[in-house]
Amino acid sequence: MNRNVVCFSWCVLFCAAACTQKKEEKQEEVTYAVTSPIRMDTSVTKEYVSQIKSVRNIELRAQEKGYLQNIYVDEGQHVQAGQLLFRIMPKMFEAELLKAQAETKAAEIELQNTKLLTDKNVVSKNELAMAKAKLQQANAETALAKLHLSFTEIRAPFSGVIDRIPLKVGSLVDEGALLSSLSDNAQVFAYFNVSEPEYLDYQTSVKASKQQQAGLLLANNELLKAKGKVEVIESEFNNETGNIAFRARFDNGDNLLRNGQTGKIQMVVPLKNALIIPQKATYDIQDKSYVFVVDKNSVVHARPVTIATALSDLYVLSDGIATGDKILLEGVQKVKDDDKITYKFQQPQDVIKQLRLKTE
Repeated sequence: MNRNVVCFSWCVLFCAAACTQKKEEKQEEVTYAVTSPIRMDTSVTKEYVSQIKSVRNIELRAQEKGYLQNIYVDEGQHVQAGQLLFRIMPKMFEAELLKAQAETKAAEIELQNTKLLTDKNVVSKNELAMAKAKLQQANAETALAKLHLSFTEIRAPFSGVIDRIPLKVGSLVDEGALLSSLSDNAQVFAYFNVSEPEYLDYQTSVKASKQQQAGLLLANNELLKAKGKVEVIESEFNNETGNIAFRARFDNGDNLLRNGQTGKIQMVVPLKNALIIPQKATYDIQDKSYVFVVDKNSVVHARPVTIATALSDLYVLSDGIATGDKILLEGVQKVKDDDKITYKFQQPQDVIKQLRLKTE
């Protein structure tokens, strides 16, 4: 009985040792793909939060005090240049105009009579000069009365869209009171802020390609069909943020964009001599990214890297590794720090070419 137990124990140990040996042999048979970082010129599409403004957007305000007599338009209505929008009760200004016109007529008659008397040497030439001065004063009063009367009519200075109308007919309107706003949305501006390094890169690229085009990603993640052009850069950097404001112009023929909207400007930014690795060669622990660097003894070591920006299936690094390092390309979730591996090296140019072919 004891002999059977001993035999059975030896069989178990032998099987366990054999399984362990097979497992180790199987692990040793795994060959991992390894590559290196590469430096190359490329470009990246960067996004900047932007504020959309109409090319022309003004406030419509009352220039005279009085009661709002008529509103001829509705909120959101498209109006033409010169169209009558509001009328403030003009009765008092009409009366002032009639009075000024009557005084002008009296001054004209007085001038005619004085001229006749001057021709007959009945009155002096000074009297004639005084009559002319009275007529000029009366004409000025008439012109001023006409101007005040014209202020009771608020007309559109250009074609555009009417904004909200806060007052109703019959409201007492003070001089300078806001009646509405008018926006010309045929073209819009998109304002966005750019950091100093990106500004310097942009200036370099503009010298090579002249004016920079830009796309506009709307709030619904749809790209505006029309491309815009960056046409203005402000003169100073913001000392608090270190950014400088850019302005791009977009055609808005379908009237999709309105004053006050938001979006994201998309600009192609060139990257000179960028250090690039495949995204799948990295893994994350909390908020840090790592790669496995393979040393001369085929042992892998975890090393943190700093990602500057992301491309399609690629990362641009700013720190962590160099072009001479060998990094694990596949199997980063299967190995541990200080593991010894068997690997096959793949040229970084071939790796990147394959990734780009897959994305295309």
